[in-house]
Amino acid sequence: MDTTVRLAQQPEADALLGRSPLAILTGMLLDQQVPMEWAFSGPYTIARRMGRDDLDAHEIAVYDPERFAALLSEKPAVHRYPGAMAKRVQLLCQYLVEHYGGDASGLWRDAGSGAELLDRLNALPGFGRQKAQIFVALLGKQFGVQPSGWREAAGAYGEAGSYRSVADITGPASLGKVRAYKQQAKRAAKEAKARGEKPR
Repeated sequence: MDTTVRLAQQPEADALLGRSPLAILTGMLLDQQVPMEWAFSGPYTIARRMGRDDLDAHEIAVYDPERFAALLSEKPAVHRYPGAMAKRVQLLCQYLVEHYGGDASGLWRDAGSGAELLDRLNALPGFGRQKAQIFVALLGKQFGVQPSGWREAAGAYGEAGSYRSVADITGPASLGKVRAYKQQAKRAAKEAKARGEKPR
């Protein structure tokens, strides 16, 4: 696994995301309630503060929880909610150690179908269906992980030529398009709520 990505918008952080399955998975976990670049630069920040070039699921899984939370809380913080996210990152790593021997790529390396991959991701701590679908799309569009039916499993996020999520960001221009789509979706949801409609 050695892919060029531009999610953190920082060369060193993006290089780590492109070569480390655990880093890209952790970035996806952190991608909520903060700007995408902040979330996806998190794995690099965590690795550096641990004195490592990469993340190790075994090491993080058994790291002292208070020290790990403090590590994520150092300024600049890894996330807006560093304490809560430290717990989620450790839970994710503990799950990977228990079910995949600590190897994040085991989630997708032998997945027989897009549906199976989605189920595996959906079972991860901190991953709901939407996050799992976006990650299926990210793996398929940017990492060449394309088990049969992956686009269908990813739902709308798997559509070719769409600009809905991090899966579609390959540089500043596509980042702008995704941001514009998200803003439009938020406006539509707000207007629907004002009319008393359920969001689609």
